[in-house]
Amino acid sequence: MATQIKFGTSGWRAIVAEEFTLANIRRAVTGIAKYVTSQPGPHTVLVGRDPRFLGEIFVAEAAKMLAANGVTPVLIPEAAPTPAIAYAVRTRKTGGSINFTASHNPPEYNGIKYSTSDGAPALPEVTSQIEAYIADLGESVPAPPESNQKFEETDVRPDYLKRLAELVDLKAIQKAGIKVVCDPFWGAGRGYASQLLAENGVSVATVHDYRDVLFGGHAPEPDDHLLADCKAKMKETGAAIGIATDGDADRFGVVDADGTFIQPNYIIALLFDYLVETRGWKNGVAKSVATTNLINALAEHHNVQLYETPVGFKYIGALIDQDKIAIGGEESAGLTIRSHVPEKDGIIAGLLVAEMVAVRGKSVGQQLRELFAKVGSFYPLRENFRLTPEVKEKFTEKVKYDPQDLGGRKVTQVVRTDGLKLVLDDGSWVCYRLSGTEPVVRVYSEARTESGLAPLSEAAKNWVME
Repeated sequence: MATQIKFGTSGWRAIVAEEFTLANIRRAVTGIAKYVTSQPGPHTVLVGRDPRFLGEIFVAEAAKMLAANGVTPVLIPEAAPTPAIAYAVRTRKTGGSINFTASHNPPEYNGIKYSTSDGAPALPEVTSQIEAYIADLGESVPAPPESNQKFEETDVRPDYLKRLAELVDLKAIQKAGIKVVCDPFWGAGRGYASQLLAENGVSVATVHDYRDVLFGGHAPEPDDHLLADCKAKMKETGAAIGIATDGDADRFGVVDADGTFIQPNYIIALLFDYLVETRGWKNGVAKSVATTNLINALAEHHNVQLYETPVGFKYIGALIDQDKIAIGGEESAGLTIRSHVPEKDGIIAGLLVAEMVAVRGKSVGQQLRELFAKVGSFYPLRENFRLTPEVKEKFTEKVKYDPQDLGGRKVTQVVRTDGLKLVLDDGSWVCYRLSGTEPVVRVYSEARTESGLAPLSEAAKNWVME
């Protein structure tokens, strides 16, 4: 029986040699080709990859399949960041891109991400069409005929770095004399932020700055528990900031001068405040429903329109495309800004944090404390709870109804933008989202005091299990 290929929030991902096989890649790429040729044009698609195992082979196979189905492939020979590919789609005006990446997933995974001609992740109405084309193909697609055909190649790095230099005040970073550590996690971001900073006279050091298809033996995820080497290098060099990116460089991680990991929720809020202050951008701000309400408070403080979207960066990308927002972000470490790509960009996120620290002359922690003093404090948490089949069935039924209270506290607002979000009387909240792929409920909580977070998390968990 053929593998069902489903495109989630960031494409189709599977384990290499289990479901992620050449046979299934041919099916997926043929489905994308059929979609591209059904559109007015251009019928040209960029094909790129992150540094994962067999990526070069997959790119070559995809190119042959596209050509066999009436689409002109343009190959990116070196591993490239997802945002750099997105920028190239826009500047070259192609019909989109196919990117072989599993982003921050463990090394045994790979994936196919299709972005449309605007450089944004394909919206559900597009991926559902592609899935239908794939389903119509049946269990297998013939391999493309052997040929020595040479395809056009392109280097996406120069134009993308030039664009970053226009959007980030590199002179300010250099003038402040701060030192920066870059941790690309052996991924596609190698030589991007570090090169740009070094070329502009900033003292920069790196860790994990070489290809390792096993990413050190764990997921290439710039999260606190995996940033020990970055922190050690910061201590060694006296760096003011550490900036990390994941496998395809669309997500970011930030370490403060004292070695504290600053969670993405706070980085998005701080950069929103900073961009209003330094760029004067007040056209809007976007966040997913599961992202901190510190952004809501800042939007009110700055008198800026707030957009609260479902989870999935494509919804924020659409608002960037329409120039409705100065910045958009998700708590899962995705962010982009006005006049840039409608796609997550971990590289520009890190560079903007370096700029913010340089210009304000204060650590990220200091700036966060000042933000709390200005608009109130917010303490977010994300947890995954595994469910037995019986609990999942009961919970799936329960979330259809609006609860009146949570842990004995009154629910003042029920939001169903994505999942079930319950806002309580003191402004704290809990959001439940059932996973579509495993028996897990993702629970996002946010308390207004640090001491209030543990009881809120306990009440959120108890409601699941009741």
